[in-house]
Parts: sequence; C-alpha cells; structure tokens
Amino acid sequence: MALTESDFDFVHHTVSITKSFQIINGAEVITKPKTINGIRTVTVPVSLCKQLKEYVGQLNDGERLFPYARQRLYKELKNGIEISGVKDIRLHDLRHSHVSLLIHMGYSAFEIAKRVGHKSERVTYYYAHMFPGVQENMAERLDAERSDGNE
Repeated sequence: MALTESDFDFVHHTVSITKSFQIINGAEVITKPKTINGIRTVTVPVSLCKQLKEYVGQLNDGERLFPYARQRLYKELKNGIEISGVKDIRLHDLRHSHVSLLIHMGYSAFEIAKRVGHKSERVTYYYAHMFPGVQENMAERLDAERSDGNE
C-alpha cells in the first residue's frame, strides 16, 4: 500500500519493499515494515513490470500506487470474484496463492521466505548469499506460467 514509482527499477525488473502504509488514529502514516525481513528487493516478472510501468506513468510524482483505503481493494476483489465465479477469498489469500504457486514450481521454503519477507531458519539464512539469481529465476518462471495459459 506504500509503494510509489521510485520503489521500482524497471530496467532490472525489481521492486524495493522498504515501507508500509498504515492508518494510525485516523491519519495515513508511512512506516517501516513490521520486521527486518520485510525490507527486501524482489524481482518481478517482466510481464508485470511492463504493466506496472504503464500504470505508474499515469500517477503524479510521489503518489502511492494504491492511493486509497484497503476497503476499496477488498471491494474490487469481491467484484472480480463475483464476475469470475471463483471461490471467495480474502485479499491476503492472494499472497498465500503466490507462495503456494512457488512451492508447486519447486522453490525451497528458504527461497520463498526471502521473496515474501518471512523469517527463515537461522542456519539456512547464513547461506542466502550462495543463491544469486533465484529471484530472477522465480520471475522468469512466473512469466512462463502466465503465458502458458493466458496469452
């Protein structure tokens, strides 16, 4: 909810997650993520990066990508569910679906945890530097998965 155009690197297809949006005592506040693991850079599929670049081009400088209340996202999700006839889900379930898809694609729990900002086991965390390119591979496979059935 706190993302702005400056959080994206459209050349390298990444988004930097460094802040969080909250409403505290009725005021809109940008804070740090809940945990240190919440601060991360994630490689996104090229197809999504293209859509985001087009979308942010329509925003004012510094404007949040989603400059409205969380309730609007819930309403739009519910409309999409109604139109498509799929099972009713919560907005947060989209995150779970993403994780489930990555598990199905064969990524380790550690690789996925880094992507989504979860804490990981201490021993595995020390070896994170040994796996460069995993984020890029995830994004490429998500692109391939999307194009197999939707284009």
